[in-house]
Amino acid sequence: MKTAHQRLLAWVAEVEAMCQPDSVEWIHGSSIEYDRLMQRMVETGAATRLNRNRRPNSYLFRSDPSDVARVENRTFIACTSREDAGPTNNWIDPAELKKTMTALYTGCMKGRTMYVIPFSMGPIGSPLSRIGVEITDSPYVVVNMQIMTRVGERVLEALGERGEFIPCLHSVGAPLADGQEDVAWPCAPMEQKYIAHFPDENLIWSYGSGYGGNALLGKKCLALRIASNMARREGWMAEHMLILRLINPQGKRFHLAAAFPSACGKTNLAMLQPTIPGWRCECIGDDIAWMKIAADGRLYAINPEAGFFGVAPGTSMKSNPMAMRTLDGNSIFTNCALTDDGDIWWEGMDGPCDHAIDWKGDDWTPESGKVAAHPNARFTAPAAQCPVICEDWENPAGVPIDGFIFGGRRTQVVPLVTEALDFDHGVFMGAMSASETTAAALDVGQKLRRDPFAMLPFCGYNMADYWAHWFAMGDRLGAKTPKIFYVNWFRTSRDGRWLWPGFGENSRVLKWICQRIEGAIAARQTPIGQMPRDGDLDLEGLDIPAEDFAELMEVDRRAFNDDLDDAEEYLARFGDRVPKRLRAQLEAQRKRLA
Repeated sequence: MKTAHQRLLAWVAEVEAMCQPDSVEWIHGSSIEYDRLMQRMVETGAATRLNRNRRPNSYLFRSDPSDVARVENRTFIACTSREDAGPTNNWIDPAELKKTMTALYTGCMKGRTMYVIPFSMGPIGSPLSRIGVEITDSPYVVVNMQIMTRVGERVLEALGERGEFIPCLHSVGAPLADGQEDVAWPCAPMEQKYIAHFPDENLIWSYGSGYGGNALLGKKCLALRIASNMARREGWMAEHMLILRLINPQGKRFHLAAAFPSACGKTNLAMLQPTIPGWRCECIGDDIAWMKIAADGRLYAINPEAGFFGVAPGTSMKSNPMAMRTLDGNSIFTNCALTDDGDIWWEGMDGPCDHAIDWKGDDWTPESGKVAAHPNARFTAPAAQCPVICEDWENPAGVPIDGFIFGGRRTQVVPLVTEALDFDHGVFMGAMSASETTAAALDVGQKLRRDPFAMLPFCGYNMADYWAHWFAMGDRLGAKTPKIFYVNWFRTSRDGRWLWPGFGENSRVLKWICQRIEGAIAARQTPIGQMPRDGDLDLEGLDIPAEDFAELMEVDRRAFNDDLDDAEEYLARFGDRVPKRLRAQLEAQRKRLA
């Protein structure tokens, strides 16, 4: 594979000299190349080929037990000013961090192949897309990147001789001495793991971890932490949001972007199967949205990813049948259990499992007293395989966003659905998004985890400045701002029963949201926003007692005031950088609740 891009060639040569690999391989992105790498990993014991009849062209990997998830305490934002990183990020001086990591990188690829992966986040050639180049010594990273991004020669053609690219350097941090035998999952000790972002240079360095977003640098590192900085500078938005298309019985399309913290059903909503007659849902993306204002003044979004990298445990035909069908083949599974017939299994999957090899490679039975799959076990699958993927999911122009949805896991206080009074109030809703630290904690005074816009681990700069950017985007959009809503599928009764059935029934809430967007129905005013009038939320066929529904929609003024006290305490962390408009929204809500 050839390129005349001198800056790219110089950077590859510089990394090769520093990391000292045995060989260098440029990734073309072909199926032949993918199959060759997989076969090599099967032969070394790194990968297990699954039963071809049950799950064709699919493989299972087991990570080292020390390398199973994001490592937020080893994730750094290295910008010039500590204040620019803000209190929610780990800041390190860029020069200091580069000195530390350069020492680690020196000779780190000895005994290994250095792979060069040109990749596009977003459809190749789209004005909303960005090109990155990841250098890695992990073939596991290569095959996952081939699913999660657009990879290879077409990307280099789009890059040309002088195009801009984001350099992404990754190593597992496990050089091999002459004759040393490799392990199935090489990685470095925790204290040597670094996931480093240099936003002033649009640069990513990752060392020591081979897992997920620590190593697939197009995902959270580029698509959110670096892209959020780029978006602020250039006047667009990089958000931790799913994108879906809803189509009503009359054929009208609505496009919604939704942000939820972890464990709040984000992927399930992205692939929703409506239970109400005549409504259809199509998936555009399950995790990340890049959005720009187009010539018509509206906000258009693309999904920059080409695949799904989802949490496996809890995914089932009940919770997400479309995700399960997406995984029928051509997929990679990490830290799942291996069944006796050569398939995969995890807790929450349909049907029991009597015996398996667990995620650590040990025998497992239900009596083992341990989980078969790691709680953060993952699947990687091509988005194109999803049965409800939208025909426009790769439209280079994106899709026009009609509404934003925020949410969190709250067993009390927050009702099923609320519409913001205006865009500024909606920004306040997103900024104060929160989930309970434990699902069992029912008292209103329990500790909340604030996760603004579901971006807490992913905003690459000061969160207060991020809120200001949202206000600035609203000002630019003017009358064409999307409507904003807040949902909570997780409210329970005072005796601990779920008040809302969730899953496909969430389509009833989305129907009301779409009706509000098109102005088809009115709403009732409450101190916290606009809510459905009696009879406007479609409950036909649901068996929800009237007293349960009343509790589900209840606005407890005292509880909301307590919630605002917690919100005010959270805002204090950001000091004078908090936008005055956000503080004004908090005070306005207090007055409405009085």
